[in-house]
Amino acid sequence: MTVSPPSVVEETRPQENDWRLLLRLVPYASRNKKLLFTSLSLLIPLSIAGAVQPLIIGQAVSFLRNEQTWEFLEGLSINQGLNILTGLLLLTIIIRLVFNSLQGYLVQRVGQEITANIRDDLFHHVTSLATKFFDRTPVGRLVTRLTSDVEALGDVFSTGAVGIVSDTVYIIVILVTIFTIQWQLATLLVLMFLPVTGLIIYFQQRYRQANYRSREELSKLNSMLQENVMGINIVQLFRRENFNSDMFRKTNHRYLKEVDQTIFYDAAVSATLEWIALVAIAGILGLGGMLVLGDQLNFGTLSAFILYAQRLFEPLRQFAEKFTLLQTGLTGVERITQLMSEPIEIQDPNPEQQKSLALIKDDKSNLGEIRFEDVSFGYKEDELVLKNLNFVIKPQEKVALVGPTGAGKSSIIRLLCRLYEPTSGRILVDGVDIRDLPQIELRRHIGVILQENFLFAGDVKDNITLGEKYSFEDIKKAAEVTNVNEFIEKLPQGYDTTLRERGNNLSGGQKQLLAFARVAIRDPRVLVLDEATASLDVGTEALIQDALNYLLEERTAIIIAHRLSTIRDVDRILVLKQGELVESGSHEELLEQSGLYSSLYQLQALGQA
Repeated sequence: MTVSPPSVVEETRPQENDWRLLLRLVPYASRNKKLLFTSLSLLIPLSIAGAVQPLIIGQAVSFLRNEQTWEFLEGLSINQGLNILTGLLLLTIIIRLVFNSLQGYLVQRVGQEITANIRDDLFHHVTSLATKFFDRTPVGRLVTRLTSDVEALGDVFSTGAVGIVSDTVYIIVILVTIFTIQWQLATLLVLMFLPVTGLIIYFQQRYRQANYRSREELSKLNSMLQENVMGINIVQLFRRENFNSDMFRKTNHRYLKEVDQTIFYDAAVSATLEWIALVAIAGILGLGGMLVLGDQLNFGTLSAFILYAQRLFEPLRQFAEKFTLLQTGLTGVERITQLMSEPIEIQDPNPEQQKSLALIKDDKSNLGEIRFEDVSFGYKEDELVLKNLNFVIKPQEKVALVGPTGAGKSSIIRLLCRLYEPTSGRILVDGVDIRDLPQIELRRHIGVILQENFLFAGDVKDNITLGEKYSFEDIKKAAEVTNVNEFIEKLPQGYDTTLRERGNNLSGGQKQLLAFARVAIRDPRVLVLDEATASLDVGTEALIQDALNYLLEERTAIIIAHRLSTIRDVDRILVLKQGELVESGSHEELLEQSGLYSSLYQLQALGQA
């Protein structure tokens, strides 16, 4: 086991600024604009109610000291005046409680709606990417993108972006209020306010970078965990537990180190705010005391400004906390954006350019021709696996692909199914370039049975139909003609038996039998067998031989087999060597040529002897 190579979607630092990342979420927010605008409209009464509260308390102090107060309080007794002010204060508290609860619910709902929509789009995009992308991207990193990174997006709107807008509105309302009351003290607060804002921005930028690195280390951690769980048999058989644990421990330590950095910058913001807030209150007391002694300010206004100093820095503290959440969410946005920016290399042609394969049910004798014209292909641009391949497989012809390991046999199948695009040349099915066909139609007419087939969690029926609609009669018929029906009916619930992850409650042979039923129910015109019987025991292989005979009737077939004795009866054998077609002919013809095929056949016969 080795550590997975870096993915192309992995970056070492953030690439885009916050505003551009937020703009990428606007289309998702616009899907819920009614809820979003409603929640934003509630910020105004919330902010006004919060800004009025210190003013009411200040008026209460002035009223008790017989200083100048609001006109409607003049001439009232102390009890009457305090009752009115208490009622007003209680009203603002009720407004804030009701509106804050409603606004919080709406914002959380918008955040979850956005998260769900992004998760849907991301999953659809990932499953549409070419196989080439998955060859270079570890599964653990993709899982991190689709889970923890997407979850962080909910905080971007529900707690982060909308929360920052809320605090910003509140700060603006307080600033306007204090400047209308006493401009000297208001100016002092603003002078204290500006440097702390700059410090917060600095620390948040450092936090963003540290958080991005920690998310990358988390991706590596998940990737390593997934790799070890998937390969647990090899880990234990070759006694790799200690070695892999040491690798995991090093990655975990790097992740912990980056998380510690995020904690440090987050704590630095909180400490800075606490210190500045205390200095601001001290400054208000100092300057306000001098103004009171000079009869330029009354005690009620000074009391109000002390509360305003606390209120002004409280949203700034919340602003910093929410900004931390926002940065975490934006890190997720950036990483998801990188994944969403991965191009879908294999796409269907434009509807007006699409062609179709007309499937004639009654007469298939002229259907199923496959033609490779000067096809070259390489998984890397400078390393060709296939070189200028030219061959034609006639309708209903049975052709075997033979060659040493790495000759390019499986690559031909992947190109035919359009899991990869040829570097040059073209591939035609019944005279139509496969790039002019919708992928769903191409793969409907090419049935592939691999050596190891994947089973999904679900029941037996679902693993035969794979999401397409077939009647139970069709499912049972496909199982009967492929000799699968007998073992299915012996299962506890028959066709409704639930299969565990990857079909772990079935044997290897039973899994392979289900793969034959999958192909039979779709009635393809071309059948591809990629070492389809290599993992079967003798008894199971004999059981499905009749199924194979049924599937091969009136179909073009391409067979890849390392056991050359199993392909003696095919119409033609294509022999590949280092990506080139070096021999072609029947079994007897190739033996007479005494070439590569003859050498391989004799070596296998000698090995069996």
